[in-house]
This record gives sequence, C-alpha cells and structure tokens, in this order.
Amino acid sequence: MGETEKNTIGVLLLNLGGPDSLQAVRPFLYNLFSDRSIIKLGPSFLQKPIAWLISGIRAQSTKKIYNLIGGKSPILDITTEQAKALEEALNSSLITHHSSVSFRVYVGMRYWHPFIEKVIPEICSDGIKKLIALSLYPHYSRATTGSALSNFKEIMSGYPVEIFCISSWFDHPLYIDALVDLIEKGLESFTLSLTLPPQRGRDGWGDVHVLFSAHSLPESFIAEGDPYVYQIQETIKKIVKIMNIEWHLSYQSKSGPVKWLEPSTEEMLEKFAEWGYRNMLVVPISFISDHIETLYEIDILYKDMAQKKGITLKRVESLNTHPLFIEALKDIVIESVKEIKWV
Repeated sequence: MGETEKNTIGVLLLNLGGPDSLQAVRPFLYNLFSDRSIIKLGPSFLQKPIAWLISGIRAQSTKKIYNLIGGKSPILDITTEQAKALEEALNSSLITHHSSVSFRVYVGMRYWHPFIEKVIPEICSDGIKKLIALSLYPHYSRATTGSALSNFKEIMSGYPVEIFCISSWFDHPLYIDALVDLIEKGLESFTLSLTLPPQRGRDGWGDVHVLFSAHSLPESFIAEGDPYVYQIQETIKKIVKIMNIEWHLSYQSKSGPVKWLEPSTEEMLEKFAEWGYRNMLVVPISFISDHIETLYEIDILYKDMAQKKGITLKRVESLNTHPLFIEALKDIVIESVKEIKWV
C-alpha cells in the first residue's frame, strides 16, 4: 500500500481450520487426511486417493456430529475474534507509542478457508515486509505446528518478506494464568452440596477431580522425538504449582489403527468411576478455542458417558478471547519482535 504501511509488522495466526458448512465436511476431511505429516496412508502416490476414500466413508457420521454443534465449526469465527483482539492489544501497547511501528493481524488455516496460501498474497499486497507466524497450538507437534509452519515457509519462499516463526509457548506465564483462572471458575461452578465444597485452601478443592484432556497423537511421534507430551506435562506442572488440585492427564480424539497415546479420556472416565469419584472437571489442555473436540466430544459424548456412571462432568470454558490469553499472545509477539530487533 505504499509509505504508510512500511512500518507495519504483520502477524499471521496459524490454526487448523474447520468446515464452515455441512457441505464442507468431506473436503475438509480430505485435506486433513491428505497431509502425510499427520498420517501416512500407504505409499505417497496413494495418499490422496486413500484420503478421498476415507473422507467419503467418514463424512456422513461427521456431518451428524457437526449438526449437533450448530452445523459448522466455530473455529474461524473464534480465531477471527482472537485476531481482532490481538491487533487492538498490540496497537495499544507501549511499543507502538514509543516507535513508528504498528501491527496488522491475519488468520491462516491449514485445512480449510482461509487457507494459508490464499492469505499470504493478501498480506504481501498490503505492503507487509516483516511477518510473524504465530502458531495457535501452545504445544509443538510435527502434526500440528510442524505441518502449518512447513506449509507457511514453503509458500513464503516466493515472497520478499522477512519472517519469524513462533512454534510453541506452552509455559508462558500469562497463558498459565489464563488457564488457572478458567480452572478456578470451573471448580467454583460445582454446587455447595458437595461433601467438601470447592474452596481454595490447604486441602485443595474438595471432592472435585481435575482431568487434563489433551489431543492424542500416535505414540510413534513421541518415540521419534516429538516434544508434545513433555510440553503438555510442563504446562500442567506450572498450573499445579499455583493450584492445589487432584489431577490426571488423558488423551482424546484418536483415529486410525495405530497405537495412540494413553490413557484415553474414555479410559480415565472408567477409572474415575472405579475410584468412586463423583465430580469431574475436564480441562482441554491442548485446545485454545472451541471446536468439535470440546463442543461434541467433551460436552456431549463424555458428559453422557460420565452421567451413566454417576459422575457429574463439567468442562472449563475455552480460552477463546479470555483477556489474559490475549495478553499472553500480545506479550509473545512483542518479545519476539524485540528479540529479532524489528523495533
């Protein structure tokens, strides 16, 4: 756009994406299963034909699930709100008052619109010469951040733009504070009829047990050096240093025949019932916004399973546009900009 844009730093929020209509379900699934960084479907030349076959098989049942949560994924709407809130926070920060820098925040999705490859030409036509790519996955995995950043770097190689990539922020203090705030609110939502009411203190939170539920991965990823599980555990360590809670960790959303991380969230529901637990707060630890995993898997599927076992299951609210979370993203961007001396 010319001179007025020369000091504008771009920020691209990278996320998974999700179907924006029931008609988009099959092509979204096809894009997902076509990515060999997530799952290898036979030899590489068969990846896309097999992905098309699997997406067709799964489309009908997946559409039924999306019908239960409003007929589409809310992830684009939420990520757009996050981008707007982050842009406002960045442009209201001290760094913009003491320099000629401003920020513009964009959204790029890996598997559905707006695709990363479609957003980057728009960013460049806006005159952006410096661009931060910020993964919205707090915990790094080659299947999520790794795939998105690989796609991003490949596209950016054709443009004269300086780039800097932020691949994880699992232990950022403001991110931890935001999670603690949501967990405290979740614990306080249990009624006073509990044997031990949920209240802060030396003895923890009464009869409420916390289950951190992370998105699962094939065990082979971890064996090959993926830091995902370590980073999840480090996030939880930071939380429990602040809060006195009884907690466990499980993994949800597995698919396919390979061996996935254990225990599954379903298995932990069984264990909680065996142990006589009656009040359960689920914290979807690897998710920063509502999607099918929170709105269907936890809120409908697991809640129903828990109820049948005599367990009251509640879920903490997702981070979405929580003020502390937006502050965390702002701080991550500003510290990166300072580190690479763009201001």
